Formats: sequence, structure tokens, C-alpha cells
Amino acid sequence: MKKIIRVRTITEVHDIYGYEKPKHPLVTVLPIDERMTQFDYGDVNYVLDFYQISLKEGISGAFSYGRSQYDFQEGTMTFIKPNQVVKVEQQESGPESGGWTLIFHPDLLRKSALGQTIEDYSFFNYEVREALHLSDEEKHSLTELAEKIKKEYQQNIDKHSQDIILANIEMILKYCKRYYDRQFYTRTNLNKDLISRFESVMRGYYQSDKPSVQGVLSVKYCAQALSMSSNYLGDLIKNETGRSAKEHIHEYIIEKAKTKIISSSQSISEIAYDLGFEYPQGFNKLFKAKTGLSPSQYRNLN
Repeated sequence: MKKIIRVRTITEVHDIYGYEKPKHPLVTVLPIDERMTQFDYGDVNYVLDFYQISLKEGISGAFSYGRSQYDFQEGTMTFIKPNQVVKVEQQESGPESGGWTLIFHPDLLRKSALGQTIEDYSFFNYEVREALHLSDEEKHSLTELAEKIKKEYQQNIDKHSQDIILANIEMILKYCKRYYDRQFYTRTNLNKDLISRFESVMRGYYQSDKPSVQGVLSVKYCAQALSMSSNYLGDLIKNETGRSAKEHIHEYIIEKAKTKIISSSQSISEIAYDLGFEYPQGFNKLFKAKTGLSPSQYRNLN
């Protein structure tokens, strides 16, 4: 069994890399320098108890979440959330390598509005080939915010410090969401090809015996077939079409169901099972929600 090291505190991070004692127990901004890029991570999995956002410049390499590898190149951002298993595969730094890593503990967010909304930033769940690629201007904007956080905790902490730090963290997250939307938009031709492949996965699933074995087609299955995370697939499709991946799947199922209801003599229950539903009631509920009619009512109209 591979060795697992759990890193629980900001202080432990500083100790591992040999940085001086942190100025704040729950948040830090560290430079990505030789101490980090040339550290011997070994054949070890790391479990982190905090959020980590990194902007890497002049560095290429990979790390993995479980079985999925996350590649990064110059000027890319990576995102890690608490309890993710991370393994650093390799890092190669050039003569002008650098960047920064923002680390903040969930306890910093507990009583804040950001603590309630941070799960909405789905890029913390992105995986393979899903790094955020930044322009020079975008890198500059995010680096300014990281520097504001660092400056805030390095001076005398007062009753306003936490609010200001949290506001800047939230601003970084909002900018990253904007930049991901820009990335989706500027890669629209690639995205359309992905949507075609997504539709192909749906067709292939329902042309096989998988529904009777694995159940109703899921976003997770489609994402795995396309070598990406469920969140990235969902966000990309929503950005491109205005509808979620789950909505696309449900619409596909309903269209197949309509054809079966009208053109076959199968009972409604048999159709439900063929489409992967464990119970006909679940199929009936979805069909009525999408069409306004029960499957039986739809059959009687045609």
C-alpha cells in the first residue's frame, strides 16, 4: 500500500518546504521557488486539509488526483480542495520559473458567506487536461490580489483583516470563474466537437445492454468516457448550450422513450427497464416532468 502523508495545517506546509513560520495560522501565500519545485516528493500520496490555488509560470509537470493526472504548463492555474489525494509526478522549472501558491484552511471560511458558496466554484473538482490557461493580463490581475492577501496578514491583524482577506480570496475565485468561461468561449470549435462526442456517448450507451446492467445514463459515465471530470463537462456544456449535461441526458432519454411508447407494443414498465430505470415510477415522474403527460397519456394521444 502506497504511503499517505496528511498535511493538516499551514504551519506544516511551511515546515515541509523550509519556509519561515507563517504570519497567519489559516492562510498563506508562498512563492513557487526552488524549495517547492525541487522538493523530493517521493512515491507518496498527500492528503491536504485545506484549499490550494497555484499559479505556475515557467514550470511544466504533472500531479494526480487518485487515478487522474492533471497536466500543467507555463501560465496555468491548478486548484485543490480539502481531502483530495494528491501525488506530484514530476516538475521541470525553467530559468524564469516562478508563481505563487495561495493556501487557506476551511476554518477561515466557517462563519463567512464564502463558506456557504465555495462549493459553487466547480473548478476545484476539475481533473484531466482542465487547467486554467491565463494571458499575461489575467496573471497580473490574480497576482495583485494574492499580493493584497499577503500584505494584509503580514501587517498588524485587526478586526477588519479577515474580511479583507476573504474578500480578496473570493475575488480571485470570481476572476477564475470568468477566465474559465473565457477559455470555454475561445475554444468553441473544440467544444462543439466535444458536444458531438458527448452525443455519441449517449447513443452508444443506449444502443448497448448497459442500461439494463448499469442503470440510467449518468453525467459521471459520460465524463469518464470523454476523459474529464463531471464538473468540467457540465460547465462546458452549460456554457456552450445553456443547458446542463444532465438536462441533455434527460432530453435524450425522453426522445427515446417517446419513440418506444408510440412504435412498440412494450408495456410502460418494460420501456422503463430498457432505459435503465430500476422502478417504473422514476421513469413516469421524469416523463411527466418533461412532457406534462404520463407515458400512458402520451401513448393514448398517438
